Order: sequence, then C-alpha cells, then structure tokens
Amino acid sequence: VDSSEMAFKLAASQAFRKGFMEAKPILLEPIYNIEVRVPEDAMGDVMGDISSRRGKIAGMDSEGRYQVIRAAIPAAEIHRYATVLRSMTGGRGVYHASMSHYEEVPREQAEKVIAASEKNKHKEAEA
Repeated sequence: VDSSEMAFKLAASQAFRKGFMEAKPILLEPIYNIEVRVPEDAMGDVMGDISSRRGKIAGMDSEGRYQVIRAAIPAAEIHRYATVLRSMTGGRGVYHASMSHYEEVPREQAEKVIAASEKNKHKEAEA
C-alpha cells in the first residue's frame, strides 16, 4: 500500500472526479435581459437574429418610427452584438443589456463547452 502524499492526492482527485460525474452536474449560463431599439424596417432581421442566438422574445413596443424589442438572451450569444446590430440596422439600432438570472445550458451546447474546456486543459498540460 502506497501512503505517500502524491498517492493520496491522486486517489482524492480520482474519487472526486468519479463522484462529480455520477452526480450528473449541470452547467449554468448567465442570461441577460436586453432592450433593442431599431427602425421598423430592420425589426424582422433583428428578431430573427435574436432567435438564432437562443434568445427568447418577451415583448415589443412602438416608439414613433422605432420598435423596442425586449428579450432574454444567454451572455455567450451577445458577445460583440453592438457590431452585428450596427451592421443590420445601418448604425441606427442600439441596445442595452442587464444581467437577469442563470439557466441550465442546453445539453448540446454544454457538450461543446465541456469539449472545448477539455481541449484547452490538454493544451495547457502540453505547454
């Protein structure tokens, strides 16, 4: 029986990893509430884009010739959104985002995140 410090660390690590995976953990992601103000002629494109980013439309209001779209969207999906919105609206659209809550990441998306994390872990180990 090996009772060295390294043997205990290795055994503890393996036990934790096994127990963690048996517990069926879930991955959570931050969800932001966004308000997007766009010209009426860009509304369809913007709503389609929000939906394609796993966003959920909560409502819409009219402000003159502009439409205000309220939605909830994962933080990972609004990275660089100002640039995309500017492109879709010819620079006439603006948005505001605020952190709302956390939700479980869909299984397919979670598998991609975990695979990317494992890949990065192996790269760090090689360096």
